[in-house]
Amino acid sequence: MSDEFAPILPGPGASDYERYLRTDELLALQKTDEEWVHRDELLFQTVHQSSELWLQHAWNEVEEATRLVEAGELAGALRLLRRATACIRYVIGFLEHLELMSPWEYQEVRRALGHGSGFDSPGFRAIRRVSPPLWDAFDALRKESGLSLLEVCTQGRENEDLYQLAEALIDWDEQVGVWRFRHVKMVGRVIGEDVVGTQGTPVELLAGLIKYKMFPELWTVRTDLTELAKESD
Repeated sequence: MSDEFAPILPGPGASDYERYLRTDELLALQKTDEEWVHRDELLFQTVHQSSELWLQHAWNEVEEATRLVEAGELAGALRLLRRATACIRYVIGFLEHLELMSPWEYQEVRRALGHGSGFDSPGFRAIRRVSPPLWDAFDALRKESGLSLLEVCTQGRENEDLYQLAEALIDWDEQVGVWRFRHVKMVGRVIGEDVVGTQGTPVELLAGLIKYKMFPELWTVRTDLTELAKESD
């Protein structure tokens, strides 16, 4: 009976679960307790490594969603964009764990980071890379429909797919913005708001970046809609 479920996949590991997920390698990516300068290094590495996995998943979904928009397959694109946005929500949630570190004890962890900075996150860089092509694909589709962005909103029920796609884009933009905001608040809570980061970037400068929007047109059109409503009063 035991041989019936013996591993059949190649690679190290006592089970196919371990072999498929490569858990030996995955769980060896964190420092051991003998290497810690403080035991919270495990928390710090786990949060950031998990975040990179989810960010990789997110940007891959956005990249494929962009291809689907270009092909006119909006239902599939919407599904993937919802998944990508959910990934960002997970990453936002991970920041709560970092706030459970003692600010004083974190100073020990910080000494082990070298010049490591969130600006060097491969996932963060990829998020910024894949978002402009997504906007270009949406905007090309909008122009093809002959509608202005204002009309996409005011005639949403007549152009439901295009309207829902616009909403999926602003969902994505909003959650990336919330992630930026939560990250800044977490950094301020842990090391202070008036200090300089590991690469010489003042926390105050990070706070200024939370105003950045990937799709500013989708935010501006909300103002236009309010003004249009006022005109009709």
